[in-house]
Amino acid sequence: MTLGHLLVVDDDKRLLELLKQYLSKSDFWVTTAENTSEADSLLHLFTFDAIIMDVMMPETNGVEYTQSLRQKGIKTPILMLTAMGDVNSRITGLESGADDYLSKPFDPKELLLRIKNLLKHREITNDIFEFGEFTYTKSTGQLMKHSVPVCLTGSEQQLLKVLIINVNGVVTREYLAQMMQTDLVRTVDVQIARLRRKIEPDPKHPVWIQSVRGQGYKLVR
Repeated sequence: MTLGHLLVVDDDKRLLELLKQYLSKSDFWVTTAENTSEADSLLHLFTFDAIIMDVMMPETNGVEYTQSLRQKGIKTPILMLTAMGDVNSRITGLESGADDYLSKPFDPKELLLRIKNLLKHREITNDIFEFGEFTYTKSTGQLMKHSVPVCLTGSEQQLLKVLIINVNGVVTREYLAQMMQTDLVRTVDVQIARLRRKIEPDPKHPVWIQSVRGQGYKLVR
């Protein structure tokens, strides 16, 4: 079971790749963006559990971008990364709406700990997801129907959690295949079909998990 979906925004390509490798090995799904324009596009496609954001970037810097996200009502936890570690810079970052602040250079283990703390705080208020007759607990992967447990395999739990995180948004078959660590998108289709049989009134005419032609799947609520 993965720990969450992270968006890392930094114009340093080398650092982006290193963070992606490290955080992926720590059981996170990691998506990267080299600037705020790319981040905007990704935020329209996915709902992230947390954003790791560099401050010093071309075009829009991290502080300005965080302010714009908060003004749009986006409440995703944001951890800022910056080479400026003085008190005033930290205060400015936190006042912009960031939830935490880490100065460069940093120990990857400290970054990991801070991310986990952000997600723990978020889970306290955002752990339960309800749709129709079902209640899903994100932290445990437990699905209940009228208080009766629905038995899901590990793959089915992963698929359902990703669809729930991105509720009403399309998740591509390629992305789901990558998450399941398979090169065959057909495997995704098979697992989706099995999941539908457990939650849909009529799997041939799905209400919750809908196919989006040429793209992937989405959970509708």
